Amino acid sequence: MPFLRVIDLETTGNSFTDGGVVEIGWQDVGSDGQGGWTLTGSPGAILIDPGNPISPATAAIHHIIDEDVAGAPRWQHAAPDVLRAAPGPAPRALAAHRSSFEQRWCVPAMTGGLPWICTYKCALRIWPDAPGHSNQGLRYWRRPAGMDRATGLPAHRAGPDAYVTAFHLRDMLAVASLEQLLLWSAEPALLVKVPYGRLRGRRLADMSSEDLESLLAGERVDAEIAFSARHHLALRCADVPPASSPDTRNDLLI
Repeated sequence: MPFLRVIDLETTGNSFTDGGVVEIGWQDVGSDGQGGWTLTGSPGAILIDPGNPISPATAAIHHIIDEDVAGAPRWQHAAPDVLRAAPGPAPRALAAHRSSFEQRWCVPAMTGGLPWICTYKCALRIWPDAPGHSNQGLRYWRRPAGMDRATGLPAHRAGPDAYVTAFHLRDMLAVASLEQLLLWSAEPALLVKVPYGRLRGRRLADMSSEDLESLLAGERVDAEIAFSARHHLALRCADVPPASSPDTRNDLLI
């Protein structure tokens, strides 16, 4: 039966060049037997020896210290089996909240080239009115049905965080197809609000065409701002398609 594997990493640093993984967690989401999706099994997690000291700054986030990972496997030995769910069949796709972070370590050579769902990018599309789109922020705003609060704690540990993300993914799949989530995840994030500058905090959907054009003309135009501004400008022009024209099950998913 096809399933998706939600991944979460705790690290010491931001990439291979300045740190390593200290814990990998996962939670599977599979068929509920009625055409929908549900969490399957329990969340899992493995401590990883990053090969270098865990910095105090990162230990303060996840509370994993050098003594905890002494004797733990190294990333290159433990990760491939977790990512591919070996020795059984591989998942249909991997998922993570802000998956670009996990993909810094979960490279195609380890995943077998599996596609990724970014639940952050998808949340921006599906729940644009959320007060925030962090994993934990969505958890307490949405209060997903069936979530066991204790299993989702402590925050910033790989198993509990993967468990929380899996509930977001389950509920996303109730209103959008797997193919749609994969498409959104492959695109830049469709931002809800301007993240910086003189227009910081403004909702892009409510901005004038002139302000959207000014965003595109600014000196600090990253891929997400450019994509989002062009998307909302396109929606104002009947003869120009938006940045993405998804085929969804819900008219609200735009």
